[in-house]
Amino acid sequence: MHGVAAAPGIAIARAQLVSHATLEVAHYDIAADQVPAELARFDAALATVRSEFEALHERMKGSDAPAEFGAFLDVHWMILTDVQLTNEPKRVIEAQHCNAEWAVTQKMRELVEQFEQFEDAYLRERAHDVVQVVERIVKALMGRPSALPLINPKHATALVAHDISPADAIHFKESAFAAFVTDVGGATSHTAIVARSLGIPAVVALHNARSLIREAEQVIIDGDNGLVIVNPDEHVLTEYMLKQDGQRLDRQKLKRLVSTRAVTLDGAAVDLNANIELPSDSKACLENGADGVGLFRTEFLFMHRDDLPSEDEQFEAYKAAVEGLQGRPVTIRTFDLGADKRMPGLGDRPSDNPALGLRAIRLCLAEPKLFMTQLRAILRASAFGRVRILVPMLANAHEIAQTLGFLARAKAELVAQKIAYDHDVEIGGMIEIPAAVLSLSYFIEHLDFLSIGTNDLIQYTLAIDRTDDAVAHMYDPLHPAVLKLIAQAIRAANKSKTPIAVCGEMAGELRLTRLLLGFGLRNFSMHPAQLLTIKQRILTSNIPECEALANRILRSDDPDSIAASLARLNAL
Repeated sequence: MHGVAAAPGIAIARAQLVSHATLEVAHYDIAADQVPAELARFDAALATVRSEFEALHERMKGSDAPAEFGAFLDVHWMILTDVQLTNEPKRVIEAQHCNAEWAVTQKMRELVEQFEQFEDAYLRERAHDVVQVVERIVKALMGRPSALPLINPKHATALVAHDISPADAIHFKESAFAAFVTDVGGATSHTAIVARSLGIPAVVALHNARSLIREAEQVIIDGDNGLVIVNPDEHVLTEYMLKQDGQRLDRQKLKRLVSTRAVTLDGAAVDLNANIELPSDSKACLENGADGVGLFRTEFLFMHRDDLPSEDEQFEAYKAAVEGLQGRPVTIRTFDLGADKRMPGLGDRPSDNPALGLRAIRLCLAEPKLFMTQLRAILRASAFGRVRILVPMLANAHEIAQTLGFLARAKAELVAQKIAYDHDVEIGGMIEIPAAVLSLSYFIEHLDFLSIGTNDLIQYTLAIDRTDDAVAHMYDPLHPAVLKLIAQAIRAANKSKTPIAVCGEMAGELRLTRLLLGFGLRNFSMHPAQLLTIKQRILTSNIPECEALANRILRSDDPDSIAASLARLNAL
């Protein structure tokens, strides 16, 4: 079965199928005197699901679960507390004298139809979230556990589902699941991001895997090629076992490079930094030989809670990350909240197009008290190590000027209060919008360093929502326009001797390492698990050869020609 390769690696396991509770709901009538009991049963199910989410939030505090989990869970919490799912099913029960399972699934179908009519791709994607939340409610009504028990803990298990909710995905962190397979999704969907962050092979967008694969069948999940093999014969099984052993051996060999400096064959030094979400991630940075942290996402502090974090709470978290890196630099990004990540105290203003709405630096400048609190906390942490401040989604001179004004004010307050901080702390901007690339001279003049966020830069350049299954296949980092923007930004920064990094997913893509080197990039930032693989590619690369083929790629607008040149570049 062929699908989309969502997370690399090979798994050989037994299939475990996730049932679709909403598809198994029966419709039956209840007597009038049974309505109060049915309403109480529905309320109890809602309370059970709320408790499950609260427990998941608690489990994530202090854990090393990826930040993406928190964002996904927050969306599901908002859906769970919406009146369409908490109150409307009760009206159906009272009016039609029907069972609660039937009532909530009818409301689910109405909501899904509404979401599917939206023109905005992001809002259409939320239909999947509605179904996943209702699945949990129905399971609670049926008395089924929401946790995913293993078929046999002695054997590797691959979870096979139509879709996997963020809440279910958390169980991967604490279980023996070896991989997962889904009918829907894309290479940049929620489940794909989660799989890559956990290092679990995954294949998505198989369409009919859930209906074609049977319980406990042996499956091979080839996350490198987007392939699922069901009931393999002896020869195929042996072949993949050898491949799996080879990958394990390669990972062990890579560990020898932890203390090796990333230097190309012709002597060009390259900085390899890590992207982190939690202070506890500093351990993984050290274990994989990171030169520092190129992106510390701070949103985790603002999630899974009913209040906003205080300055002291933020300071302690940033300080812990800084001290955990043992003298290596830590680049802390100011919060990139907004859109679907609504937080208490920040209002509940819906957005017709969240990706283009009040988010990142726009939200910071609209909430000056919150922004000042975070800037003060970061500055205070700078007294305990090497800290840099990174501002997301800057687009124009006005935003840069305002940001620098807030920073100056925060410094002045700390001086007046005689609170220590690094007076030379650097401030940089993320290049995530085409407008930022095209007006880069102002960024270079007023900021100390730059970091290209390729995920959003690609999305905004191509006008493609990477979470929308219908267009996810068009999300292309090798689009000529994307490559020209990235190369233009890197070369302009290098010309002015302004440090520039790439911290988006392109930095961790092995096939793009030499291309970025050819563009002039000397600072990569990625998930800690990707560092050693990228380092090995750098150690076997020659900059003049990379530059020659990179320039050829930039001169071409033909996708086939670009692919052929990239293949030659990676074969060097």
